[in-house]
Parts: sequence; C-alpha cells; structure tokens
Amino acid sequence: MKNWIIGVLVVLVLGWAVWDFVIKDTEQKENKSAQTEETNNNENAAEVGLERGNQAPDFTLENLDGEEMKLSDFQGKKVLLNFWASWCGPCRAEMPDMQKYYEEYSDEVEIVAVNVRSTERNDEVVDEFLEEYGATFVVLSDVDNLVSDIFDAYQLPTSYLINTDGIIENRAIGPLTYDAMVREFDNMD
Repeated sequence: MKNWIIGVLVVLVLGWAVWDFVIKDTEQKENKSAQTEETNNNENAAEVGLERGNQAPDFTLENLDGEEMKLSDFQGKKVLLNFWASWCGPCRAEMPDMQKYYEEYSDEVEIVAVNVRSTERNDEVVDEFLEEYGATFVVLSDVDNLVSDIFDAYQLPTSYLINTDGIIENRAIGPLTYDAMVREFDNMD
C-alpha cells in the first residue's frame, strides 16, 4: 500500500510539473508576443523631454474662460508654446509679432501662450496686457508654476516650437521676432 501511495504521489507531482511547464511556457510566449507588439507600436514614439527631437511633455491648464486645455489638444498643428508675464519687457516686445504671426498663420500654427500667473500682481494686469496687444490666440494660466517648471521656463519669454507630431523642433529664450517665427515654422515638416 505504501508503494502505491508513493506511486500516486509521483504521478501527481510529475503531472503537476508538466502542467505547470506548459502553462508557464504559454504565458511567457503570450507576454513576449505582447511586448514585441508594444515595442513595434512605440518604435516611432519619441522620448518625452525638452530636447530637440523629444515629445513635448503634455499638461493641462485652464484658459481665460476657466476651461481645461491640454497641449496634446493641438497635436496635428504646429505649436508655438510661449511662457510670458505682463511685467516682462521682452514679452511686451514680442507680443505684437506673435499676434501678427497668429493672424496670418492661424490655419497652420497655434500659439499657446502660458502666463506665469504666480508672478503677476493680479488678474487685472494680465487682462489689461492682453487687451492692449489685442491677443486672440490661446492663453493659459499657470497659477502654481507647475508647467513653467516642467518646461524650464525660468527666463521669460521662453518658447518651444513644436511640430505637428508634438515633437520639439527648437527652443528660444528671449523674444521671437515675426521673421524668426516665419523662418522656424517654414523649416518644419
């Protein structure tokens, strides 16, 4: 009887080992197949970062009407992502050129102007600034400097020129002129 029990146990252990081996082998093949498919799908995806050729980090901020907007909402268009403040002299210098460029190229390029709101005295100075320059492009409020910190926008103005795939093509610190905007965006895609 003892031999019979040992025999049954050996058969059970061997059966379990074979079953476990087959199941694990199948799972490993499925996982490898899924990883290969994911790698193939992401093969053309750029690394997220701030360097030329990186995918621009996505973010969500509110516009002046309190509606949430994401940077990725503008994918498919070229984007001038600009960080500015109303007290910034160079920002004042580039604002007329940005508005002129937007009026002429808004069908191809979106200007997303991120106001570094925590540096402003109050909301009224921002509204007066935008009215003074007749800004009609998208203006977002970075109340806590979270997005400006992500984009290393410590000097104002700081701009990122982003292509239709959301890839950073260039970064500019200081005011952009109308001619520089035309030249930079003409060189994209």
